[in-house]
Amino acid sequence: MGLLNKAELLKDMIQTAIDNGARTVEDVHKSVADMPFEALEKSGLLDEDRQKLRDKNQQTIGMVYDKIRDINQKIGELASDMFETLEDSQHISNVMDSNDKKPQP
Repeated sequence: MGLLNKAELLKDMIQTAIDNGARTVEDVHKSVADMPFEALEKSGLLDEDRQKLRDKNQQTIGMVYDKIRDINQKIGELASDMFETLEDSQHISNVMDSNDKKPQP
């Protein structure tokens, strides 16, 4: 396996780890942020307005982590494009080198 293939594999592993980490942190964040609403619910004080606030809070947290995952995806795509460009330029360089070694007529 070439260096560029190893680098892209490492990029994929890091990208997956970031995505999984963001999902885990999001779950913890949502759970902690929901604790006050759970307490209100248990005490019978969670009226319709507070329930809407609870839902909006969960949506907002989800949007933040969706954006983190989206940025992670875009960075991964950019890195893949860069690896592809490097591979293409390496191939072009190899072809040019082999052409330079051919005897000239």
